[in-house]
Amino acid sequence: MRGSRALSLAPARSLAGPRLRTTLTAYLFLAPALVLLGAFTFAPLAFGTLLAFADYNVLAPPRWVGAENFRTLARDPAFWVALRNSLRYLLVVPAIQVAALALALLVNRRLPGITLFRAAYYVPVITSFAVAGLMWNWMYAQHGVVNWVGLRLGLLARPFDWLNHPTLALYAVMLVTFWKGIGYYMVLYLAGLQAVPQELLEAARVDGAGRVQAFLLVTLPLLRPTLLLCTLLSTLAAVKVFEEVYVMTGGGPFGQTTTALLYVYQKAFQEFRFGLAAAAGLFVAALGLGLSLLYVRLFREGGLRPW
Repeated sequence: MRGSRALSLAPARSLAGPRLRTTLTAYLFLAPALVLLGAFTFAPLAFGTLLAFADYNVLAPPRWVGAENFRTLARDPAFWVALRNSLRYLLVVPAIQVAALALALLVNRRLPGITLFRAAYYVPVITSFAVAGLMWNWMYAQHGVVNWVGLRLGLLARPFDWLNHPTLALYAVMLVTFWKGIGYYMVLYLAGLQAVPQELLEAARVDGAGRVQAFLLVTLPLLRPTLLLCTLLSTLAAVKVFEEVYVMTGGGPFGQTTTALLYVYQKAFQEFRFGLAAAAGLFVAALGLGLSLLYVRLFREGGLRPW
């Protein structure tokens, strides 16, 4: 009996060694990335969270003030204006998703020279914010291209100073975000469309489905993970928008284009109120996390199930 038990345990012992080595090798490859994440993501996040409860201006050591920074934020009208502008900026999310998906459907064809169109739509993505901001500043000027085209087409009665208009300035910057990001999401949707099995589309057509029905019943459900990814990325980008606003308006006129992240920048690096800036940054991070969880919940049912 003792001998047979030893024989029955022998294969398990022989497998334990390779399995342990495989596990250790996997963790060994994961360890450098985890160290970098800890050093450049989790540690600053923990430090920023602690700083949100302190008064710190670089010149003196941090002083614990509890929830005073959050009470200051609640009383600051400029913070609520900045938060309202960030929430208003979310209007660009559905517009850019619909346009990017439509563009991906158009370029997902086997036509001569279609690669040139795909590359052309992606050029704004690789254009730096500084160059894009300067270019659109020139286009939005009173004697710029936008006013010239609007006047020639009869859409405008007089030229506008778009970036200095209290109501229109934010929407003018949103248009730049739309122009710059549409190529990025088009590429993601194009990859999703090319992963859709053609057999399913052909089967739907054999069953009598038209192009619109095949898109709604087959393509769109299979694109649900891509829709979740693109919606999530564009929402987070809208909540923490900074570069376009900073380059084009600097938050003006009269703070009407100041977004939440620009408010954080102003408090930290112009007023040196790092504790207050950290509290505002924590609020923006919580807002982004809440919206992300909401989207994941809305899109969590994947696969072939209809909408």
